[in-house]
Amino acid sequence: MKLFRFGSPDHEHPGVVLPTGQHIDVTHFGEDYDESFFASNGPERLAHWLTAHAHTCPEVSADERFGPCIKRPSKIVCVGLNYAKHAAETGAATPAEPILFFKATTALCGPNDNVVIPKRSEKTDWEVELAIIIGKRASYVELDEATEYIAGYALHNDYSERAWQLERGGQWVKGKSADTFAPLGPYLVTADEVPEPNNLHLWLSINGKRLQDSNTDDMIFNVPTLVSYISQFMTLLPGDIISTGTPAGVGLGMNPPWYLKPGDVVELGIEGLGEQKQTAVAFV
Repeated sequence: MKLFRFGSPDHEHPGVVLPTGQHIDVTHFGEDYDESFFASNGPERLAHWLTAHAHTCPEVSADERFGPCIKRPSKIVCVGLNYAKHAAETGAATPAEPILFFKATTALCGPNDNVVIPKRSEKTDWEVELAIIIGKRASYVELDEATEYIAGYALHNDYSERAWQLERGGQWVKGKSADTFAPLGPYLVTADEVPEPNNLHLWLSINGKRLQDSNTDDMIFNVPTLVSYISQFMTLLPGDIISTGTPAGVGLGMNPPWYLKPGDVVELGIEGLGEQKQTAVAFV
């Protein structure tokens, strides 16, 4: 199943993409895509509900805004330097263990919303990433059981203000958490429709120029490893996001580095998960 949310910011409604490609409004199911939905086997219950009610659900206009594909989770856990070629382009050593940091949930926005370059920012960068959506409470998960805890996957652009990330205190969260720095979606694609998450093409372009073009098989730590590893240090709740890192081609890694400016158009996608498009605007 492909789940999406649509409508004005903070007032989104749940939707589903039918096998025909039709986008329908499932507001009458009575639940949003949040922690309680996933904790109570929501995708399966929704699929059952649709067998009787899909034909009565209104179609969602193509003009509707997509919101983030899940309602605000308890946390966004990100993995740094998790693609071999990206680690190389930044001059970093290959990590021996996953590098973890957090991104504020207030950074979440819709996949096609403008990205706002923060006040006094000079180094706003882009990062196309595969996001894992947790499906049930996960703590001390064994590696061979890790995929059982995954509800699905989504496209995420992990925007980063590099000066704030790397030059102001040595902890990354400041550079990762500005408003609009976490466009998510358009779809949450359930895990049964993504049999090979470690073999997905992903890409990103700026103003039509392809800058990131890779595959999730370049990850240093794969999807099951990340779920199991992170669960050793914290409890992952249903609906939580794990953003699995970005491939080579970020602005920081260029010679010389270059970053977003107002008017730049960012487009990105992951095989089977959809595409995003953001226009960079200045903070007002």
